[in-house]
Amino acid sequence: MSRALAVLAVPLTVTALLAGGAPAVAAQPGPAPHCRGEGLDPAARIRHQADILIKAPLSRVFALQADVERWPGWQAPVLTAERLDPGPLRAGSRFRWTTPAPATATTPATVLRITSTVRRIQRDTCILWSGPAVGDGVRIDRGTHLWTFTRVKGGVRVHTEETWTGPQVEADVPTSTAILGAGLQAWLRDLKTTAERHRVTPPSPIR
Repeated sequence: MSRALAVLAVPLTVTALLAGGAPAVAAQPGPAPHCRGEGLDPAARIRHQADILIKAPLSRVFALQADVERWPGWQAPVLTAERLDPGPLRAGSRFRWTTPAPATATTPATVLRITSTVRRIQRDTCILWSGPAVGDGVRIDRGTHLWTFTRVKGGVRVHTEETWTGPQVEADVPTSTAILGAGLQAWLRDLKTTAERHRVTPPSPIR
């Protein structure tokens, strides 16, 4: 995964990097994406963005992403996912999920535990969450992840951006950024594959 990186990746990045994934669609230039007025930390040193076109109804694509407890059913690297509070997914909702991370030259094999808090959400439009990723000997202090969904000719354009902060990941910014990018691209591909092949039941109403 890394020649001398003292960190491991957050969900989906390890498997994706080993697979050597390429960007799904080039990210589009323009104003900084946001969800209900909030975006990513512009000062974060580790960040990546990616886009993909999904040929499926907008409601289906958004439902897959918003129904976090079903992630393990279509993303093999997600081992578990659970809501930490009841009711519809909304600003302030929390969820915990896990993913394996293999050993590197400087870190042990572990399972990363990610506790995410939804900061902004708008049905069929966007989701923004953030939180730490922690494993044995591994920590990302904060990962902040933004998703936007736009109906376009031929389907839905999904845009995603993420930033990481913390001493371990910032010890090797280029490598951490490469790992992050591979993970986002893999996530987009899984979302595209699932949305285009299967019908899904929409989650509870989104606030």
